[in-house]
Amino acid sequence: MAMSSILKADDIKKALDAFAAADSFDHKKFFEMVGLKTKSFSDVKKVFAVLDADNSGFIEEEELKFVLKGFASYGRDLTDKETKAFLKAADKDGDGKIGIDEFAALVKE
Repeated sequence: MAMSSILKADDIKKALDAFAAADSFDHKKFFEMVGLKTKSFSDVKKVFAVLDADNSGFIEEEELKFVLKGFASYGRDLTDKETKAFLKAADKDGDGKIGIDEFAALVKE
């Protein structure tokens, strides 16, 4: 499923452009800009499924690095610093990966 079937392409582009510079990523602002904060849990689950590239039921650190590419192919890779900060913010149970409930909670922050 393409992100553009869940979120507006214009919103995705604006958000990716806003965080194009390395070490500028802010997950709270990004989720707000793409319109994910106002989406239903069902839509958040669909976004999670796209980002969970290996279909493990979790977004692991390696997948997190490419999270912006999940929104659009021209998205940049997150830096190691951004990836670790994103993981730390979301991983509430400390297992080193993000489950759907953790992702949904992070989106709604």
